[in-house]
Amino acid sequence: MKNYNILIVEDEKQIVRFLELELKHEGYMIDTAFDGREGLKKAEENKYDLILLDIMLPGLNGMEVCRRIRQFSNIPVIMLTAKDDVTDKVMGLDIGADDYITKPFAIEELLARIRAALRRKDELVNTGENLQIGDLTMDLSKRQVSKNGKSIELTKREYDLLEYLMKNKGIVLTREQILEKVWGYDYIGDTNVVDVYIRYLRSKIDDTFKTKLIHTIRGVGYMLKENTNEN
Repeated sequence: MKNYNILIVEDEKQIVRFLELELKHEGYMIDTAFDGREGLKKAEENKYDLILLDIMLPGLNGMEVCRRIRQFSNIPVIMLTAKDDVTDKVMGLDIGADDYITKPFAIEELLARIRAALRRKDELVNTGENLQIGDLTMDLSKRQVSKNGKSIELTKREYDLLEYLMKNKGIVLTREQILEKVWGYDYIGDTNVVDVYIRYLRSKIDDTFKTKLIHTIRGVGYMLKENTNEN
């Protein structure tokens, strides 16, 4: 197994020790931080493959740490928290977290989520080409999107969704498929979250352009294809 380097940002020392032992047993290299400011500083100064980030932290809370990390890095972030509120979950994902797990959790589940996040990271690194459909272009190495030569600013979740649609252009994708691939875990809740993010994407890559690319397949899901007719 590749020697992945993981940063644990958590203020409860017993949890840190438990995670450190379990993850080292799995072959991961581990670094730790016990407050938000220390965790952010380490993320800025060192190269990690993944960050496990608690929300309730002294100094800076995990939400703010994640938001600041996203200003300079797309490193996978899995949030660890005792909170099970849907609002916190949505907020964490919206500011750029890749996944979210509520304490107490089974270590087997956390390990599976870590493997999934690292697998997606490696797939992105190993894919060096640009994606294009019509006048929409995605530079995978720079994580930049443009349409008709105009730069499009996307959140991390919007980018991941568009990337999945572009890699499967011309193929009808169900909401369940999109949830599994883009959110990266079995989402418990209304698949309406996909519709919400599709609307976000349409507002940025379709609504202000003549060429419409995102098409609704009623009763099924969505498809990205080049077509001047709006759906």
